[in-house]
Amino acid sequence: MIRVLICDDQIIVCEGLHRILNADPEIEVVGAAHDGVEALEMVSQHKPDLVLMDLKMPTMNGITATRKIREQSPDVHVLVLTTYDDDDWIFDAIRSGAEGYLLKDTPPKELIHAIKGTVEGRSYLDPNITGKLLSNIAQTAKTQAPPTSFQFSEREYQILKLLAQGISNADIARQLYLTEGTVRNYTSAIFQKLGVSDRTQAAVMAIRYGLVDLENL
Repeated sequence: MIRVLICDDQIIVCEGLHRILNADPEIEVVGAAHDGVEALEMVSQHKPDLVLMDLKMPTMNGITATRKIREQSPDVHVLVLTTYDDDDWIFDAIRSGAEGYLLKDTPPKELIHAIKGTVEGRSYLDPNITGKLLSNIAQTAKTQAPPTSFQFSEREYQILKLLAQGISNADIARQLYLTEGTVRNYTSAIFQKLGVSDRTQAAVMAIRYGLVDLENL
């Protein structure tokens, strides 16, 4: 059972999320906080597995709350769910320790999938903000020579470039005339070579080491 704490200053949003999440037999909502201060207190009290965090709240915003939660309770995962897709909010949330960033128009099934995946160690970014984050990494991170262990086949490079654009396995399969299972096998091999566990980490590593160039994608 995944124990989730909701943190949002809008009561109606909390109630809606509570109904959506509790409908899944693998998720239990342990409480709802309405600002960052209350979230810190409830994390200590209820010890959730994951905090579903809004950002713009009174008293203490979600950025500060995320940082403090990650400092005080590093085993607690934080998944941002907000209406804000401004660059500053995105980058500050990720820097503060958020493991994913979703917008509030995310369909319920995708939200539940993201919650379960985040607890398992994967990262989830809304497709609308993925490009912003990766572009920021490309501009601010110093390009390094890729380690010699990064030996990719031509097909793996093709898939890595598509993956870095946030394209799903199903769409990659259609573009390259492969089965989705074959694409999954290739992505698993790519993850292993990069030493990462999910698509977001793979894209970040690929850009950081100059394996793909966003400007030429």
